[in-house]
Amino acid sequence: MFNALEVFTAVVVGVMVGVEFSVAFVMNRIFNALPEDSGQLGRAHGGRMLGAVMPVWYIGSLVLVAVWALAGWHRPGAGLVVTAGALLILSVVMSILLLVPINNRGKTWTPENRPEDWKEQMNRWDRWHYVRVAVIIAAFALLVAALT
Repeated sequence: MFNALEVFTAVVVGVMVGVEFSVAFVMNRIFNALPEDSGQLGRAHGGRMLGAVMPVWYIGSLVLVAVWALAGWHRPGAGLVVTAGALLILSVVMSILLLVPINNRGKTWTPENRPEDWKEQMNRWDRWHYVRVAVIIAAFALLVAALT
């Protein structure tokens, strides 16, 4: 049963990492290359869609890692799992403090109501998102290394 928890947790976190990596390095580049207001509208729609799903995914991943850490406290790799959990906590804190406020504004924007500095705000979100992606990739790598 413990092995199933390890694998399930690694898969859930790994897929989350894949989605966030794709947003950072694929989707936003596609949106930025679209003509006229299409990119901004695409980002707003993505913010609404993923803004509804990602909080559950991040918290769910963190809960799974916590269960793994507690259930496997005396097993090899427990320190790696705890460190991965700490990185996931950091990613949640970063999200709440840095990314969610920008996303909450951006997901309501249309070409008619967006602020003049909307591109600067999106660039700020992108920069913080790159950092968050690096943090969750590190957490995922630690989880994979901890698999026994």
